[in-house]
Amino acid sequence: MHLVKIAALVTLAGLATSCTTTGGVRQSAGAETLPNEKALAFPPPGGPAIVSVVERQHKDDVEQTISLSTSSSVAGQNFLKVQFLGVTGSNPGLGSTPYKMISDGAIASEMAATIPGVRLARSATFVQNIYGPFGYASGQSRAGDTCIYAWQQIRAGRSVPVEQRNFSMVQVRLRLCDAQANERQLLSTVYGYTIAGGFEGEALNPYGAPRGAETLLGHPGDPIYPDPGGYRNGGTPIGYEPRPVVVRPAIVRRQTTVQPPAAATVAVPQVVGPRVPLPDPQGSVPQTGVTTVPAPIPGQVQPRMTAPSGTIVPSPDCIGDAATTAACRR
Repeated sequence: MHLVKIAALVTLAGLATSCTTTGGVRQSAGAETLPNEKALAFPPPGGPAIVSVVERQHKDDVEQTISLSTSSSVAGQNFLKVQFLGVTGSNPGLGSTPYKMISDGAIASEMAATIPGVRLARSATFVQNIYGPFGYASGQSRAGDTCIYAWQQIRAGRSVPVEQRNFSMVQVRLRLCDAQANERQLLSTVYGYTIAGGFEGEALNPYGAPRGAETLLGHPGDPIYPDPGGYRNGGTPIGYEPRPVVVRPAIVRRQTTVQPPAAATVAVPQVVGPRVPLPDPQGSVPQTGVTTVPAPIPGQVQPRMTAPSGTIVPSPDCIGDAATTAACRR
């Protein structure tokens, strides 16, 4: 009985001790969301815009998945993935990503996983951006959306130490689908993206040595002209000749005086002396007196006035004494 009491007391003490034990929570190593300005690669100016940046750090590499804005009915998210091999990460326990050469089978698996349901055809044309050659495949969905998948490996070659032959490189993957853009517009993103990261060690530089200056610089016998054509090959001829003076005719400006229109002249009716009244067509008795002749209308021919029938107008030769007038009446 005594032993049972001792065991019970020990059990209660253990329970009390376990209830008072405290400890912190440790976050597992994995992905980390970064601000957009911390991206190691950026799309060209004008888009597509960066939505989020997720980074994964390992022992010897750093990988970022930069999500881009997507306007497409194809399942999936547009992204620009960049992986730096040859840098020490903050999580050594995760190890490093093994080096893998780009193969047809690996690219086919990546395209099927990132752009499902769209049949992509690889381009056989050799293309190259500022970082070197790259490959891409393009296609259209049933809804008419255009998609491309591009891949590029930036590597300067083997470094001096043999142990570093599998490092000092940058792997790039780009997935773009858009309902409005065509293949050429999407391909411009591959030509215009910028890598904003690099390696601290000179031996781990994946971009190679910077290109030297042109051999013509500072070399005698090779003039350099400001225009592409220069003074040769049909360009500007050597020698200075003043241009002839171009005499331009003087421009004479005449002032036109506008005269006001002449006032319309109104014809004043003329008063004609006593004449023999004309017979009235209605049979009324004509009235004697002064007859007013209306003013002539321009452009019209006035009718000639004739004497009424039965009236004898004497000739001027017959006007005179009584003997002459009697002779004319005969």
